[in-house]
Amino acid sequence: MEHEVNDARIRDYEDGDLGAVLDVWSRASALGHPFLSAAFLAEERRRIPEVYLPAAHTRVWVEDGRVVGFIALLGNEIGALFVDPGHGRRGIASSLVTWARSAHGRLEVEVFEENAVGRAFYESRGFASVLTRDHEETGRRLIRMTLTSG
Repeated sequence: MEHEVNDARIRDYEDGDLGAVLDVWSRASALGHPFLSAAFLAEERRRIPEVYLPAAHTRVWVEDGRVVGFIALLGNEIGALFVDPGHGRRGIASSLVTWARSAHGRLEVEVFEENAVGRAFYESRGFASVLTRDHEETGRRLIRMTLTSG
């Protein structure tokens, strides 16, 4: 099922989207996670097609035939939400979260404490912090946030 929004659409991830999803993730991660090591990010990039995408329900945002954003859900948890920086601040991430909320109601996400932009995005959409923990692989603090329906 597709969701049309002007010249854009949200649709299910397809295998042919992998290159574009990795490119969006790389560009957005460079901006949102500059505190993470190059080695950690390289390992995460390797895990995306091997571990994360097969386990997630992923939807992509397509404009002019090109993937410019995506959301990956593990049940009701947002495992990934990334938008190409050249397409930021246009409501793409908000639209993807709106779709996820309509599909799952209560949503959860973990955000690195140092990711001020990510935290502000989720807080502005009604997510509330419920706990913090150390991220085992990096030693950085993570904040678990939840959004409940209605």
